[in-house]
Amino acid sequence: MAQLIADRRDIDFVLYEQMETEKLAKEEKFAGLNRKAFDMIISEARNLALKEILPTKIDGDRIGVTFENGKVTVPPSYHKPHKLLLEGEWASMTEDPELGGQGLPHIIYQAAKEFLAGANGTLTGYSMLGHGTGKMIDIFGTREQKDMFLKKIYSGQWGGTMVLTESNAGSDVGSLTTTAVKNDDGTYSITGDKIFITNGEHDLSENIVHPVLARIEGEPEGIKGISIFIVPKIWVNPDGSLGEPNDVVCTGIEEKTGIHGSATCSLSFGSKGKCRGFLLGDVNKGMRVMFYMMNEARHDVGFQGFCNATSAYQYALTYARDRLQGAELGAPGGPAQVPIIKHPDVRRMLLWMKCHVEALRSLIYYVDTLFDRIQCSNDEAEKKECDNMAALLTPLIKSLGSDRGFDVCVQAVQVYGGYGFIQEFPVEQLMRDCKITSIYEGTNGIQAMDLLGRKMGLEKGAVFGSMIEKMKSAVQKARAVAGLETLAADFDEAVDALARLAGIMGKRAGSAAFKTAFAHATPFMNATGDVVLGWMLLWRAQIAAEKLASGKAQKDEAFYKGQVKSAEFFINTVLPVTLGSMNAIEKGSAAAVDIDEASFGA
Repeated sequence: MAQLIADRRDIDFVLYEQMETEKLAKEEKFAGLNRKAFDMIISEARNLALKEILPTKIDGDRIGVTFENGKVTVPPSYHKPHKLLLEGEWASMTEDPELGGQGLPHIIYQAAKEFLAGANGTLTGYSMLGHGTGKMIDIFGTREQKDMFLKKIYSGQWGGTMVLTESNAGSDVGSLTTTAVKNDDGTYSITGDKIFITNGEHDLSENIVHPVLARIEGEPEGIKGISIFIVPKIWVNPDGSLGEPNDVVCTGIEEKTGIHGSATCSLSFGSKGKCRGFLLGDVNKGMRVMFYMMNEARHDVGFQGFCNATSAYQYALTYARDRLQGAELGAPGGPAQVPIIKHPDVRRMLLWMKCHVEALRSLIYYVDTLFDRIQCSNDEAEKKECDNMAALLTPLIKSLGSDRGFDVCVQAVQVYGGYGFIQEFPVEQLMRDCKITSIYEGTNGIQAMDLLGRKMGLEKGAVFGSMIEKMKSAVQKARAVAGLETLAADFDEAVDALARLAGIMGKRAGSAAFKTAFAHATPFMNATGDVVLGWMLLWRAQIAAEKLASGKAQKDEAFYKGQVKSAEFFINTVLPVTLGSMNAIEKGSAAAVDIDEASFGA
């Protein structure tokens, strides 16, 4: 059977050969688990994805969600698999079983979700996106709030959202106008209108819990005066039972380019003056709470883009092996038509897709190992080190997963040719669905500003320096493996160039030319991302080359050779272009900053 979502062999390689996930079973937190249990969980997720979730993907796109009289209806085919996701406790796999989770490592959750969300991310989102809502309450909520909300949100019984955006306050959250007034009973009356709320209203959950950013009357303007409130669609009594409907009304849904199965809602809070909410955390600390959720969301959005990419690659690879077209170059007298995978340009596209998908998988799973180490360690210094590295890599995961993920989908359409551009084949939907990932949860331009303005300076640059050291360590290990010496040396050149450029950009960002620095923030993020992906691929190649040299590759010989070729292709064809981009960034053209606005055109 063709793999339509993800490559299970490659997942196993990352889990057990690259990230050595079996070692987690020795940790007290994951006592009782082992590789057999991990494999069974992933296999069950794959079976559920293929049998129940993947068949709904077309309905999600063609039928989509509908809006009538304030109510949103999902495609009918969504209901059964949604119920199965809840019954199987897939909604929050990493949390305590007593709170509705499965207590699994983050990296195993990601592997299972690669199939579940990869099959139809808009469907699984209704059960899984509430995890961030629950996590905020888990960390910042009172004991009473946790008792009222946590288990039902984590289990997926109740949905959850993220309510930030207003028509006049998108990325500029501090300009919001939604207000909160304290009531005598300690609750707050909420009034305001929000837009672009994913899963803000739907018919899959009996209740939806909204974390809403608002300003308490009399508090400062801007970000400093923002608080966050738990606002349920249906009021929740102290004992956790449902009360009367809250004054939360869906006023419409967006007709989008893709993700038609996801309800992107406009919500009105307090239009009748009867919307109530609970303060979450401290007054005026709403952004602190929300950014905790945003970091998780940005990791998940990068993963979402990656899921579209890995599925698009699997479809394109299968199609290229089956589609007959044209004679093979340099094979006179051969068949009049051969599978298009025989043609050099198609092979180039497929290998470009392959190396990006593999590198992204390794990067995402690597950060998941950092999350797991934080949970398992008793060493505060190690926890801080892991947390800082995850923070540094988060904007890269978000931007690389979304931008490179979309590029992979575009290449898949190209492999299909004309058939890729029509709805009869799946890759055009994957391309449309993927595009949103570079936009929401902070556009990739904001990720670039975050990397340059905040993350690169973590611990006075020591975290970025630690990443460079890890890359250098990968170079040394690869140099010791026969056949990888030149590849390691070429990658080392890119690492040195990145380290030098980071120093230049850091100084420029702190100088009078700071606008010029930020005009190059996105190219700098892309260059950093390319080197990070090269790191992941060289790491893979070193493991694979050692397996080949040991003579123990056996039936996996082709797979291991493929790992080496992925690294060879990326380091020899992608990174040279990246080095050229680094040269351009170093020159620091100020044209984008200096050009008169009128000179852009009429």
